[in-house]
Amino acid sequence: MLKYKKFKKDDLVKIISGKERVSEKTGKIIEIDREKGRVLVEGANFVKKAMKKTKQDQVGGIKEIEAFLDISNVMLICPKCKKTTRVGFKVEKDSKKRICKKCNGEID
Repeated sequence: MLKYKKFKKDDLVKIISGKERVSEKTGKIIEIDREKGRVLVEGANFVKKAMKKTKQDQVGGIKEIEAFLDISNVMLICPKCKKTTRVGFKVEKDSKKRICKKCNGEID
């Protein structure tokens, strides 16, 4: 069973915990690993990784890449009220929609 359905790809989130919290980073979600409960946020949580040269024209060395964050360390920013918010669900007929808990606006 897939967990953590409150976030989707391309949602704008703010980091609320961890080493990136001090800089008040915000960014879009690039990728979600629902099984492990982790998200990859654009421009946040950079780590250094040693990369091997794979092709003759490619350069190896130490590169900085974005690493996954725990999903509990990020909070959604509502597109309507522009505040960090919790996500709720509203069932209308056959569809289930995400809503902002602060302004009750629908989140696409």
